Amino acid sequence: MSPAGPIPDALTRVVREEWRQVVATLVRDLRDLDLAEDAAQEAVVQAIITWPTSGVPDRPGAWLVTTARRKAIDRLRREERHAAKVALLLASEERAEVSRSLRDPARAYDSDDAASDADIARVGDDQLALIFACCHPALSTEAQVALALRELCGLTTVEIAGAFLVPEATMAQRLVRAKRKIRAAGIPFAIPEAPMLRERVDAVLAVVYLVFNEGYSATSGEHTIRVSLCVEAIRLARVIGRLLPEDAEAQGLLALLLLTEARRTARLDDAGDLVPLDQQDRARWNRAMIDDGLAVLARAASLRDTGPYQLQAAIAALHDRAPSADATDWSAIATLYGELERWAPSPVVSMNRAVAIGMADGGDRGLAHLERIDAATLVDRHTYHVARAELLVRAGRVDEALESFAEALRRAPTAAERRFLERRMATVAGSG
Repeated sequence: MSPAGPIPDALTRVVREEWRQVVATLVRDLRDLDLAEDAAQEAVVQAIITWPTSGVPDRPGAWLVTTARRKAIDRLRREERHAAKVALLLASEERAEVSRSLRDPARAYDSDDAASDADIARVGDDQLALIFACCHPALSTEAQVALALRELCGLTTVEIAGAFLVPEATMAQRLVRAKRKIRAAGIPFAIPEAPMLRERVDAVLAVVYLVFNEGYSATSGEHTIRVSLCVEAIRLARVIGRLLPEDAEAQGLLALLLLTEARRTARLDDAGDLVPLDQQDRARWNRAMIDDGLAVLARAASLRDTGPYQLQAAIAALHDRAPSADATDWSAIATLYGELERWAPSPVVSMNRAVAIGMADGGDRGLAHLERIDAATLVDRHTYHVARAELLVRAGRVDEALESFAEALRRAPTAAERRFLERRMATVAGSG
């Protein structure tokens, strides 16, 4: 136990870092998303009451799992229903007690050590089982993504609604319907057997990619980077890669995440402000992770089955291999984005290709490409206005660039991005 006293920071950290693992473990036992979330929330309330007096447990995540499990048992008993679930939970609790007794009989009932080593070891499988349930083909793609953001990213309903550009009440209703469908259809919380595994892998890869992106470039809040989400996505990608060693895109996704994550420590300065790629201190990049990513990318390429994740990983590799910003091979990057447009056409990919063309051949060429894109789906994204502004700067059209920067500033989702844009506007205005 940590000393007793004020614990809001400790509890906030535990909820932020371990909530997803706690819920995934409870879902394994309960087979019910709503009940798992409710029980986890009750355990957090119990922690708020208990920890200031007793101190923070040495294994707070384990404490939350066991407390939530017992809360669920109590609730089911009170309601006198779901007898099979109660029996399942009691059996799980019994296994945990036996495991603790075997390790150290004196600590058999020590709540600090409340979850067995088996519980902790199975967290990875629990979360992977949960992601496969979220990505079941019985659910719409939109429902899959929304559930994954809720259950795997730990985003609030408000944040998810913002990502989908719908009212909070609408998103809350969608999430309820998706959970109800999982329950009514008896969708298993388990990793499917090989034939079904391949049928659902594309959706799972897409969700893992989404989890990473939400961590690397948060869509809301004060924090530009949510490190725990990046780490979690990479861990899930490794597990999927081991499950499907011959799937080139599974390997390509892992390579992409590693090659991108390797630059994270240089992406913010000491004040927490954004540092653009061309200004980053490359000595701070994680070279071991880059080497790992390059090796995984080579393995993916050897499978001779090109796809979007491999192409994005190849783009990331060109950035990571360049000894300096000026040495970046923007022509090769533009070519890869052109190939990516063929495989996975989208306005965002086309926008990125326009930027690469502008870097390789001048701002006017990049702007010409950008203007051919249907920008209707991009105008609400601050990144579109930043891309346009930077191309205008390269074309020498400073006044227009400042207007685009101002539009980006109005739409920037985080404080760090707003501060970066304010500094960038001041620099461009000064140079004009």
